[in-house]
Formats: sequence, C-alpha cells, structure tokens
Amino acid sequence: MTFTDDIGGEADEVWTAILEHPMVSRLGEGTLDEEPFRYWVRQDYVYLKEYARLFALGAANAPTLEHMRTFADLLDSTVDVEMDLHRSYAAEFGIDEAELEATTPSPTTRAYTDFLVRTAALGTFGDLVAALLPCMWGFNETGKRLAAAGAPDDERYAEWIETYSGEEFTELTGWCKGLMDEVAADATGSDRERYRELFLTSARYEYRFWDAAWRQEGWEL
Repeated sequence: MTFTDDIGGEADEVWTAILEHPMVSRLGEGTLDEEPFRYWVRQDYVYLKEYARLFALGAANAPTLEHMRTFADLLDSTVDVEMDLHRSYAAEFGIDEAELEATTPSPTTRAYTDFLVRTAALGTFGDLVAALLPCMWGFNETGKRLAAAGAPDDERYAEWIETYSGEEFTELTGWCKGLMDEVAADATGSDRERYRELFLTSARYEYRFWDAAWRQEGWEL
C-alpha cells in the first residue's frame, strides 16, 4: 500500500467536509452569493504569492535535478502564468489588480501560508511535499466531485470547476501524489507519521480557507 493509499481515508473525510460546506456546495450549484467568492478570489491571490515561495524552496531542496527542474517549472508557471490568469479571473468579478495587491491576508490565510513556508524552509524535502499535497489534491478532488454533479449556470463558477477538475490539474495532482509516495517509500516510520500530520494539518487549512471566505473573516483588532 502506498502512502497516499494509506492516508486516503483521512483525506476523504476532509474532502467530503469541504464539498458539504455551503461555500463549496453553493458554488457547485451556481447559487453562491458573489461577495464571499470575491473575498475568496482576493485571499487566493495572496495565497498564490506564498505558494510560489513553496515551489522556490522545493527547487532549492530537491534531491535530484529532475525534481529541481519540475519545481522550478512550477515556480515559473505560478508567477508568470497562473497569477496572470488569476488577475483575469478576478476581473470577471470586478476586482482589479490594485485591489488584489492591496488585500490584507486574513488570519486563516496568514496562518496557512506561514505554516507552508515554515515547513518548507525548516523541514525536509518530504515535509515540504506532504504539506504541499493537499493544496493540489484537495482542489482537484473538489473540482471533480462538483463536475460530476454537472456544471452550474454561472459561467464563472463553471470555469472554476472546469479548471480544477480538468486534465492538466489532474495530471499535476497525480504527479504530486506520486512524488509523495516516492519520498515516503524510503522513509522511516517516524518520518511517515510526521508526513501524515503535516498532510492533515494542510488539508484542514484547506477546509478553513473555504470557511474563512464564507464568513468573510477579518482581523478584529
């Protein structure tokens, strides 16, 4: 049994909770109010900047040239392609680049991204991969499950589902799962347990990121 097979049941509990959250279920139905999703789009832009740092650290810590090249390509793709696409997508909701850049990270966004970057900077390469995996696996699973129920009438929400359920993102998720299994195959029992805890922490943050958007979480002070 591979590592990702081993954690599959625990992962599924989180993915199911995400799918059942009103923020996500209404996105899939096309009935989600625009304001919480506008919040999500702004916070996700902030998240992407730190996500890119994760790839930079992955390239720096990669044990092989092949892995180094892949992480470098992901860094380039995130900074030069995905963030441009995110700006274009935000514009469909009336959010311009200045508003994106002025976004203050919410408490959840700050906590999640700090956790990811700290893990990548201070932990092992395996730790980095374990923390990274839910970022891909969670979105892909959510997108595929929503797509299976049929596309919503709102084309903007349908575009989100299509992006994360699509072949390209599914392949990226498969690559990350394969990398996790590769790293875990030669790991000690204590390492694998640490990977599990890092994975679950990141997966739980994925849920909380949606929940924070639903509540439009802010700083009280």
